[in-house]
Amino acid sequence: MLDLMNIARTEAAGGDLLGTLGSLFEPADVRPEGYPDAVIWKGGNFTGNVNPVAHSLTDAYALLGTIAAIDILGLPYYAVPMWSQYRHDTKLASLSWFGSMPCTSIKWSTAGDAYVNDPSGERVVVMGKSGNAPLRTMAGVYCNVRPYGPITVVRCMPCLPYSQDRAKFTVTKDKGVIHSEMNTPGIQMAYANRRFLKMVNDSGKIGRVAFKPTQAMEDGINSGLLSWLLEGTKFKVGRKYAVDGYVEHRELVDRIIALLPSDFKDGMEDWSGRIEQHISDTNYGILLWDLIEQQDCIILATDLDGDRLTDLLADVSDPLRAYSQRIVDHLGVDKKAADLWTEMGYTTGNGRDMTSVMYRMEGPPIHEQTLGSADAMLLRLLDGDESMGGTKRPYDPRIHFVLIRDAYRDANPDNAKLHAWLDDALAKFDEVYSGERPGFLEGYAALKKAITPWGS
Repeated sequence: MLDLMNIARTEAAGGDLLGTLGSLFEPADVRPEGYPDAVIWKGGNFTGNVNPVAHSLTDAYALLGTIAAIDILGLPYYAVPMWSQYRHDTKLASLSWFGSMPCTSIKWSTAGDAYVNDPSGERVVVMGKSGNAPLRTMAGVYCNVRPYGPITVVRCMPCLPYSQDRAKFTVTKDKGVIHSEMNTPGIQMAYANRRFLKMVNDSGKIGRVAFKPTQAMEDGINSGLLSWLLEGTKFKVGRKYAVDGYVEHRELVDRIIALLPSDFKDGMEDWSGRIEQHISDTNYGILLWDLIEQQDCIILATDLDGDRLTDLLADVSDPLRAYSQRIVDHLGVDKKAADLWTEMGYTTGNGRDMTSVMYRMEGPPIHEQTLGSADAMLLRLLDGDESMGGTKRPYDPRIHFVLIRDAYRDANPDNAKLHAWLDDALAKFDEVYSGERPGFLEGYAALKKAITPWGS
């Protein structure tokens, strides 16, 4: 049994977390290419021909929950120290280590506005905030894919005008105009467009494009890349942008095309499907209709609009159910809207179970998840009252086990024995956590008894 409380206290107190965790793992025998001095740990049982997964050890429950889950499961893994203080201490080098790991990985997003200690002892905001933007750039991420119910959002990355370079970020003194460099790598945009078209081709779902080429220069280029990719394919385009982005921006788009591999479009001549091109704003309403009508679709959006679309998708089901309950109550029907939701075939919950996979131009994908209130929940554990007098429920670590299952399946697509074991482990988790939710430490102890580690 691990002393999870000691780990939590060490992090909260700003203690020697690197030393505390380093004593739990072995140094790994692999290093990301180009980083011979990277700190990489390994653990679990390297048996049964299982390809390991790399975990990012970030902050709060993303850190503690991961450590508990990998200890319970016993699967072979690598671990990269990436909590806010360590990211700051290494000047974000640990993000490059993780982003260059040659295996399927899991990235947790937390502590975007954390305060850390500078070498001078001053309290400062952590360098790189959550680390998401610099990690994506360092790892060569070109999109992330978020399926939820009938809707899958493909989000180009980075693909939006915002600043990662503090030196180039300013506000003019005379007029207060905010300026930052445009961080929109065209090559990544091309890869994201191609992945979107391949997903439409492979799935048979409607492909919806959510760009704003009339107002955003990047989207004009983006739509031009899409137009070029559609040339010579069997896709049918229904609604089209009034202006063809490739016609309007041909010279600029061709500069990007010249940087792509010569075989970039090979095989696309046989791809087919239905594509609808919408102004990004319109997709908020269309998304609601697709959700209500259970219309299977794939949406291609920029980073900014893709983020808004997935937020809406995650949040909208609860209000729809609440409004449905008002109608049911007004009609005097003795029914729960949540039950009706399930009976009618809707599968979206409250968004906490929405998966996210980031694709890199080179190397396996990175499975991504956010823990929005992880800091507050960890403080409740440290204070000794997770339920806050019965007004709250203890932390539910199920997402760790779901995310780990998805990542190991992805890394080991043909290992049927592993797949069955992962499903069984999740079923045992659900048995332990059915009914009254146990406290985090009690749940950890119960799961240690219920789940036989891999390779034991």
